[in-house]
Amino acid sequence: MFDSPIREPLVTGKKTYGQVTEDICRPIHTKPSKEWLAGFGLSSAIAGLFVLAVAYTFITGIGAWGLNKTVGWAFDITNFVFWIGIGHAGTLISAILLLFRQKWRTGVNRAAEAMTIFAVIIALQFPLIHMGRPWLAYWIFPLPNFHGPLWVNFNSPLLWDVFAISTYFTVSLLFWYIGLIPDFATVRDRIKGKAAKAAYTAASFGWVGSAKNWQRFESVSLILAGVATPLVLSVHTIVSFDFATSVIPGWHTTIFPPYFVAGAIFSGFGMVLTLMVVTRKVLSLEDYITIGHLEAMAKVLLATGMMVGLAYGTEMFIAFYSGNMYEKYAFANRAFGPYWWSYWIMVSCNVLTPQLFWFKSIRRNPTVIFIMSLFVNVGMWFERFVIIVTSLHRDFLPSSWIMYTPSITEGAIMLGTFGVFFTLFLLFIRTFPVIAIAEVKSVMKSASDTYRSQDEHPATIDWQQQPVPVTQENHHPAHA
Repeated sequence: MFDSPIREPLVTGKKTYGQVTEDICRPIHTKPSKEWLAGFGLSSAIAGLFVLAVAYTFITGIGAWGLNKTVGWAFDITNFVFWIGIGHAGTLISAILLLFRQKWRTGVNRAAEAMTIFAVIIALQFPLIHMGRPWLAYWIFPLPNFHGPLWVNFNSPLLWDVFAISTYFTVSLLFWYIGLIPDFATVRDRIKGKAAKAAYTAASFGWVGSAKNWQRFESVSLILAGVATPLVLSVHTIVSFDFATSVIPGWHTTIFPPYFVAGAIFSGFGMVLTLMVVTRKVLSLEDYITIGHLEAMAKVLLATGMMVGLAYGTEMFIAFYSGNMYEKYAFANRAFGPYWWSYWIMVSCNVLTPQLFWFKSIRRNPTVIFIMSLFVNVGMWFERFVIIVTSLHRDFLPSSWIMYTPSITEGAIMLGTFGVFFTLFLLFIRTFPVIAIAEVKSVMKSASDTYRSQDEHPATIDWQQQPVPVTQENHHPAHA
């Protein structure tokens, strides 16, 4: 079989099918390492801070935050939009790259999908927290009206956020779980404990690896990928309508939908890179999350970073070209007003820093990639802060102008969300295969250095390590 010499292998280390299973399942079977225990302890402590800060908010009220009559949205909506954006890369890697048959997705798609689930779960907390009294949430539903003139506005983008995000979460969860079923069966056949075996048996839904199993698996995966792909565009588009449908200078712009989508993919890939660089090192998965995977994601960061930079320049140009004095002032205030430092942090991290990825030596350096991904995460958080706070703190009436200062409670909630996220991710890598075993095996023949070298030197083939012949019960290369 002919392979282009410019395509480097996606599975290295001369792996056989059996070694793939062994390497990826090892973190599930073995005792947790000291690094995992230290990380889990730290993230759990920070997650506890989130619980305490939210409990204090409920007891005290939203007055525990730094909000005021002019800046009614701040850290709460900033964190909400940030975590929704983080959840975009999982569906992009899983669904869109599956439809386009991009083989490099196989090393990172499982962790990216899990990241999506955890990020959306965290994002969904903020509308509830912002209610202040979430136990009265039933007031927002169109129930018989015993509470005064309170009705649901079905034209509000805030309401459509609920439909869009809940749909996105449901489809993403199904897509993630369907992809896990063959790997659950693999772990089921290897696990020793009775309770664990029973749990994995139930989770695998009786998977036996037959031809019918694989046919249904691949059909459902493609259907869900087709359904999930437009959701990547729709979810953050509708989130952007929270701002774009208002009349507030700095928000009332038609560029927000594509701008928010590009920014969401940008921030999502930044977080995926942060997780993957650490995961491949701690779990010794360098042969499956290769430098080629990291380089491909770095190229996506470069492309989406330039899209975000174009959006920054476009909205600045349109504000001044429009002749609207309020729009002009809003954008001049962003860059040179009291919050100028947040604007230039945003520009530096999101536009200038990714330009280093033009250099191949940087795209292939895991340490530099990790640092760059942290810059992207910081920059995208500040992007949401700049859009929200700097557009609100200067009202149409100068008498209403006021500065926003976050409270300790808001800072604790923001920091705590990262604790919750990393706690969930660390539990995930201990109980689920962090890489899709079946999908890695499906590309072994064409994308691993084992079989490429055998194609180049047929006489060196070790027939004892070859997969068994294809049969009715074992027709798929991943069923080995």
